[in-house]
Amino acid sequence: MFKGSNVALITPFKNNALDEEAYIKLIHFHIENGTSGLVPAGTTGESPTLSHEEHQRVIDLCVKESNGKIPVIAGTGSNSTKEAISLTSHAEKAGANGALVVTPYYNKPTQEGLYQHYKAINDNCGIPILIYNIPGRSVIDMSVDTMARLFELKNIVGVKDATGDLDRVDQQLSKLGKDFIQLTGNDDNAFEFNKRGGVGAISVSANIAPKICADFQKFSISKNQNEVNKAQKLDEILQTVHNAMFVESNPSPVKYAAKLMNLCDDAVRLPLVKVTEDTKSIIKQALVSAKLI
Repeated sequence: MFKGSNVALITPFKNNALDEEAYIKLIHFHIENGTSGLVPAGTTGESPTLSHEEHQRVIDLCVKESNGKIPVIAGTGSNSTKEAISLTSHAEKAGANGALVVTPYYNKPTQEGLYQHYKAINDNCGIPILIYNIPGRSVIDMSVDTMARLFELKNIVGVKDATGDLDRVDQQLSKLGKDFIQLTGNDDNAFEFNKRGGVGAISVSANIAPKICADFQKFSISKNQNEVNKAQKLDEILQTVHNAMFVESNPSPVKYAAKLMNLCDDAVRLPLVKVTEDTKSIIKQALVSAKLI
């Protein structure tokens, strides 16, 4: 259903408004370069600073412009269950293929609270749902047992795992089986993640290196050792890019990289700010080393 290189799409801005022309250009850039799936309106898409209307527009445009060529997994999470249901329902009506729902941040629900949150979304929507487990940002970590309970529900299909803990791949595979989709949210561990049973990534670096990321993902899950070796070499090339994308808070670095590649402007919305001159130098060097510019 969902596998390979799925891009955590940036949201281009111009004069502090959604730059639809640049956004559409980005979508087609990914389709042309082998990206497996589009993930609009997530953290990398600056969803916390999008209005409800903008959030919906970003999803609508993505579905329309991709036109069924590759899946759209819309970011629809919120720390308000009611709002998450509303956003997920909109994504379903818009024609998205799935929803990426982050664990509720700031209000720190218990494991039972997490279960009831996702169950409510599941019960009110009919679209496949990926859990987004990112304790570094949300402060809470969904347990494997809670995930297993949720997987029994009709619409919960997998996880974007951004715990950074590779043992979780093994634990989730053992408890939930191969049908539970595991995508890494950490570009830097994608090779090992897939070796342990993952099937892809939701990637920040894919914004600027879609073809390399797509080839890497394809080769990394191959049964052919020569292709696995190719994946390892591509991973080595990508590591410098991955590191550069997180020198400062995401998505400021990747937006500057996109600007260097003439994909869009590097504008971000407060409280995020553009990267420093020192960071710009690191990003330029990373893009040159990967032959992206």
